[in-house]
Amino acid sequence: MEISMSLLMSEVIGHRGVASLAPENTLAGIRKAAELGLEWIELDVTLLGDGSAVMFHDPRLNRTTNGRGHLKKQTFDSVKSLDAGGWHSGQWQGERVPQLDETLRLIKDLGLGLNLELKPNRCDLHLLVDRVVTALERENFPSDKLLVSSFNHKALVLFRRRSEYRIGCLFETLPRSWRHKAKQVGAVSIHVNAKKLKEAGAKNVKSAGYELYCYTVNDTQLFSRLKGWGVDGIFSDCPQDLK
Repeated sequence: MEISMSLLMSEVIGHRGVASLAPENTLAGIRKAAELGLEWIELDVTLLGDGSAVMFHDPRLNRTTNGRGHLKKQTFDSVKSLDAGGWHSGQWQGERVPQLDETLRLIKDLGLGLNLELKPNRCDLHLLVDRVVTALERENFPSDKLLVSSFNHKALVLFRRRSEYRIGCLFETLPRSWRHKAKQVGAVSIHVNAKKLKEAGAKNVKSAGYELYCYTVNDTQLFSRLKGWGVDGIFSDCPQDLK
């Protein structure tokens, strides 16, 4: 009898939405992912200075908006009118920085899966986790459509204390302590920089029973090599070219 193995996420996951086609961490990027037929996307959540949970990657506004300055010095009132799309292309001019609640609602409405990365950016970890858990519970976000990850292990420890949602441990390179850290937070997956992963490390993760995902993969040759090592899925800026 053939046994069907279903992944926690999907083989190709849109990185920050679909970063090559739409501005990252925006509602436009989420809609573009759905339009392409993607099943899962990855987005970053962080806090502004007033404690507002928003979808944003960097610690500063400069790269992906027409604003300037550190997020810690911002309020949502000061950020909500910024252009978070024009930097990508004129097509997206006027796209704004979304709040976590509206983002979760849109993703839920579109039936997408979400890898939500906790991005501390030097904010209060307890408050970040509280805001995320509260929003997930308020929106009744489906547990089979969510996986929470972070490079910050303490953030994952705090999140596990508050929630039963699935966790993935996120690393730049696979540390010697990865098994201990994964076990400590009850992780179901390990996420590693594709360019830093070795075949032996991939085999170790898989043999330990974890699913393995790699970021950020934008070419078919690397994708093929990783699949040969047993990697379950990849995050890509251009998933439309790899699906």
